[in-house]
Amino acid sequence: MSVNRPVAAAAAAALLALLTACGDDGGGDEPKATRSAAASAGAVDLSGVCPEKIVVQGQWLPNTSSEGPMYSLLGPNPSIDADKDRVTAPLTAGGKDTGVDLEIRAGGPAIGFQQVSAQMYTDKSITLGILGGFDEAIQLSKTQPTLAVLAMLEKDPQMIFWDPKTHPEFTSIADIGKTDTTVLYFDGDTYMDYLVGAGVLKKSQVDGSNDGSPARFVTERGKIASGGYAVEDPYTYEKEVDEWGKPVRFQLLYDAGYPNYGPPLSIRPDDREKLAPCLKKLIPVVQQAQLDFLANPGPTIDATVKISEAYASDDIFTKEIGEYSAAQLKKLGIAANDAEGKDSTTGNFDEARVQKMIELTEPVFAAQKKPVKPGLKPSDLVTDEFIDPEIGFPGGS
Repeated sequence: MSVNRPVAAAAAAALLALLTACGDDGGGDEPKATRSAAASAGAVDLSGVCPEKIVVQGQWLPNTSSEGPMYSLLGPNPSIDADKDRVTAPLTAGGKDTGVDLEIRAGGPAIGFQQVSAQMYTDKSITLGILGGFDEAIQLSKTQPTLAVLAMLEKDPQMIFWDPKTHPEFTSIADIGKTDTTVLYFDGDTYMDYLVGAGVLKKSQVDGSNDGSPARFVTERGKIASGGYAVEDPYTYEKEVDEWGKPVRFQLLYDAGYPNYGPPLSIRPDDREKLAPCLKKLIPVVQQAQLDFLANPGPTIDATVKISEAYASDDIFTKEIGEYSAAQLKKLGIAANDAEGKDSTTGNFDEARVQKMIELTEPVFAAQKKPVKPGLKPSDLVTDEFIDPEIGFPGGS
């Protein structure tokens, strides 16, 4: 489905009175003193320590599959700029105005498919970026370094899927590698270099021409396997691709030995000292937003769908996908506390796991003539200094 830009602009204006997010106290146009006093009387007051407008560069178009917590922080009646694919509203915590605004900018096609890390260095007005994946931070650690201050997802939702009827013998990605079955993937995805280098898949069987369309998989009648996202694609293939209309089976790359974190919320390292007072208050708000969003995803999904519809894009986020992804985030432990059960905190990093990712990907990037920062260590890439260790999913997930 596509939305023409003139229609999108008109829709954006019409939606202002209808949009609601997870909050009931707005007031982007209120005087600063009034908003600050309201925040102080409520829960979290970010005014004075944070920028008046916190700008977050998203990794993709509006969605709650990976960015639900951020969209849940948008207050009511957000201002939608359909020409620039961005939305702005009072930043709310627990439904209360925090005294500052939040602007979320779409990524992917909205920024010419540029990596978020690169966009953060092109546009210094960006406060925080949601990277495409944690391996992106390793790849650009030498030229455009970023520091992750929160793991938006405990596990990367990337997967490889196949047709269980055509390939009943497959139970894992390793099983695919025992055959000559073609595996489609997006050219440049680091995980594939790892899988080939580790001998899980053969170089002769991987094909980097995946464009996200189901056409090739359908045309091949499920004889091939394909990369995708476990929080969206299984639903899409079964419910929305009429030419297919059947379940697929998959394995997360995490479970295939590639322990990538989901998209990390990151800053430029040079901004660390300046942003520290803000992040000390803001990051626990985002941690709690993840818990609150998954406990009651409906309002945020509805608001995000309306924002998506207002943008001129062929990739409209739907309520059905939002509901499916929220269930998958919990079911698969993608949004959770520590994946190995080492702690009860959400959003923090395991430095041993970060070190493993460095060791797995450093040779890959060296072979691509994209060497990482010399002597790269976990503390160059992540910090838990702003994380509240008391905030986590009850019962471990």
